[in-house]
Amino acid sequence: MRALISFFMLVLTPLSQVAVAATKATEKAIPSLANEPVGVGNYLQMFFGLFVIVALIIGMAWFMRRMSNMGGMAAGNLKVLGGISVGQRERIVLVQAGDTQLLVGVAPGEIRTLHVMDEPIVNQVTSSETNSKVSTGFSEKLHAAIKNRSKA
Repeated sequence: MRALISFFMLVLTPLSQVAVAATKATEKAIPSLANEPVGVGNYLQMFFGLFVIVALIIGMAWFMRRMSNMGGMAAGNLKVLGGISVGQRERIVLVQAGDTQLLVGVAPGEIRTLHVMDEPIVNQVTSSETNSKVSTGFSEKLHAAIKNRSKA
């Protein structure tokens, strides 16, 4: 990060000096432009600064997206296998922690374990299965589990 800041300082310092020199040169060459509040050098400096800020924002977004795809570093063996929305802001999510699968209710400011599965509902996705088959199977099994729970 320090290298990036020092790089931009090295780039911006000469450009600002060029802009000041260009402004002084126009003041000497054309006296009527000396009264202008904003010169060409000011516009160049402003647009270059805007370009640098936008480039930094895009670069940081790319970096954050790149870092978020490095799954497994912080989460370990924790995976979200599927989920279904049961309200405007509430969800039921199937989470696999190691070999155990948990049915978890997620609401704003609250996460509760609804059920710990004795046997896995959804196995790991193999190369022959597609995500649509797994999600269809999960939603059917989840609806059946909810119906069975409400009967009991």
